[in-house]
Amino acid sequence: MSLADRHVTALMRQITTRNDIELVHPFAELETIGALVYVAECYGFRYERVRLVGKHRIMHVQLVRDPGAWARQRAAANSAAFPDPGPGRPVPGMYLGSLTPVPEIQADVEVITALIRYDGLGAAANRKQLLAIGWGSAVLFLLMAVLTGKYAVLLPLAVLMPLFMLGSLRVNASRRAKLAQRLTAAGCTPVRDASGRERFVRPVPSTA
Repeated sequence: MSLADRHVTALMRQITTRNDIELVHPFAELETIGALVYVAECYGFRYERVRLVGKHRIMHVQLVRDPGAWARQRAAANSAAFPDPGPGRPVPGMYLGSLTPVPEIQADVEVITALIRYDGLGAAANRKQLLAIGWGSAVLFLLMAVLTGKYAVLLPLAVLMPLFMLGSLRVNASRRAKLAQRLTAAGCTPVRDASGRERFVRPVPSTA
C-alpha cells in the first residue's frame, strides 16, 4: 500500500466514524494535507483551523462536519460516485493511487493549501510570546555575562536574540501578506476569529 493510499484509508476511517477529524502528518508536504482536506470536504466536512502542538510545533489540521445544504448535497453526490475510495479505487479529484489533484481540481487544492499555510503562520506568530522569549533571553545572557565575565561571547547573544525574534516576525508577516493577496484574489473573505486573529473564508457555491 502506497503512502497516499494509507493517508486516504486513515482519512476515510475518520470520515465514517466522526463528526470532527484531525489530520496530523508531521513529514507530509502541505500540498498533501491540502489534497486530504479537499477529499474530506467532498464527503461533507469543512476545513476549520490549524493548531501547532508540542515543543516541535507539529501541525494539526482540524475539520468539522458541515451542516450546510451545499455540503450535504456534495457529500451525497460523491458518496454515490465514489462509494468506497481507497487503495486501487478512485478518490474524488485525485489521480488514481495518488494525492495529486487532476487539473480541474488543482486550483481548489491550492486555495485550501494557502489557507492552511496562512493559518499555520498565524499560529506560529505569537508576537507577545516571541518578544518575551527574545527579551528574556537577552536579560539572561546579560546576567550570565556579568556572572561569568565572558562578555565577548554573551553580549552579542544578548543583542542578537531580540533581533532574531523581530526578524522572524517580519518574515512571517511578509509571507502572510503574500498569501493574503492570493486568497483575496481567489475570492476569499478576511474575518476575525474569536481570538482576534485574522483568517480567510472561502465563498460557498450557490448551486450544487
